Amino acid sequence: MSSPSPAPSKGSGVFLRQLALAMELPFIMIGGVVIGGGIGYLIDRAAHTSPAFTLIGGLLGFGAGIWDIIRRLLRDEKQGRGDGDGGSDDAHGER
Repeated sequence: MSSPSPAPSKGSGVFLRQLALAMELPFIMIGGVVIGGGIGYLIDRAAHTSPAFTLIGGLLGFGAGIWDIIRRLLRDEKQGRGDGDGGSDDAHGER
């Protein structure tokens, strides 16, 4: 005769959201570099140039990946802060 398992806490939802974000970050970085480098490679082949555009595309893809990661982390931090706040500052009044 076992008792029913307790309902999952809100903390497990936060953990799962953070885990999902951590699992997708490497794919964002690799995807940006591969897509940017691939576009640069295609430009290099069409223009018959050295791998200059491949390197430029890879660097732009790397920058886009970093920018996307920062954007996602800031959005996640903003959502996490808004969930637990409950408007406590307004209840105490501001000076």
